Amino acid sequence: MGSFFAGIKAGTLAGVVYFGGLALFNVGVLYAFESETLGAMTRSFSQICTTSSVINSTITGNPQDCFASVVTILIPTAAFLGFFISLVCAGLLGRYYENFPGRHPVVRGETMGVIVGLGILLLGLAGYYFTDSAAILINGFFLVWTVLYGYLLGKLYKRYTREVKFESQDDALLRILVDGRDHTGKSWTFAQTSNHRLRAEVADDASFKEWEGTDGIKLEDSRSFETTMEVTEDGRLKGMVGKKY
Repeated sequence: MGSFFAGIKAGTLAGVVYFGGLALFNVGVLYAFESETLGAMTRSFSQICTTSSVINSTITGNPQDCFASVVTILIPTAAFLGFFISLVCAGLLGRYYENFPGRHPVVRGETMGVIVGLGILLLGLAGYYFTDSAAILINGFFLVWTVLYGYLLGKLYKRYTREVKFESQDDALLRILVDGRDHTGKSWTFAQTSNHRLRAEVADDASFKEWEGTDGIKLEDSRSFETTMEVTEDGRLKGMVGKKY
């Protein structure tokens, strides 16, 4: 169980950079190849993008109108939809962070970056182009930018979270539950300065002694088997236990 909200926080900034960059680059390439793009629009969409296209006595548009529609409507809409999708995916990365392959945050961020990139491609939101030259540039930039997005997502998630290692003096006698989940012997990420319910589940023939933790773990009562912890820095928490008899 990672932090859904930390994922959303990381995904917001990474998503703005990612889709803002894609949209700006797409617009820049279209303007760089404007004359070729206008010609391609005239040939491929002759029914709606010709200088004198008339349907039911109404002028439907010309190449310049079509070009403007792509720049001012299609590209911003694609960026907005893509950002929303990436935000949901970033939240899922945070929620299921420990289940993603790899140990380093960047590796896990890159995994989600690949998922987001493939989803954007399948939905046709990666970019709009009408010439081969524009296609090469936009697709090449999309590939590189997606890799950078995954890197940024992983780095930001690590920045907004802290990792805690949970240890038991004796796993058979004491299990550590955090927010109702067994974290014994595992490392988990939490949003920085977040609070969580901590409980020691002790065997019938054992008695709880105390919690021992590093400075980054603040406990409401270190001698209570059930208490609240605040995570401020990376750290370690150990549950101490002894036999009754």
